[in-house]
Amino acid sequence: MNGQKPTQVILRTQKSVGTAILLAIFFGPLGMFYSTIGGAIIMMIVTPLIGIPTVGLGLLITQPICVIWAVIAVNSYNKKMLSS
Repeated sequence: MNGQKPTQVILRTQKSVGTAILLAIFFGPLGMFYSTIGGAIIMMIVTPLIGIPTVGLGLLITQPICVIWAVIAVNSYNKKMLSS
């Protein structure tokens, strides 16, 4: 080759907000692994800490937090991917 480095193209697809919502609704913190690994780990710790003492009523708080966090994480991922 005439001294030029070959061009590399890396293709990544965007993550789906709808998929993130469904996974977070049906699987809670476990479903968040699609959108954010760190957030999923945090919520896997927080959910039992709130859910067990409240006999499950705390899930009415943690479940929506999982969904909102998943949507924010997917939107952030997609914006970051488009800007780079």
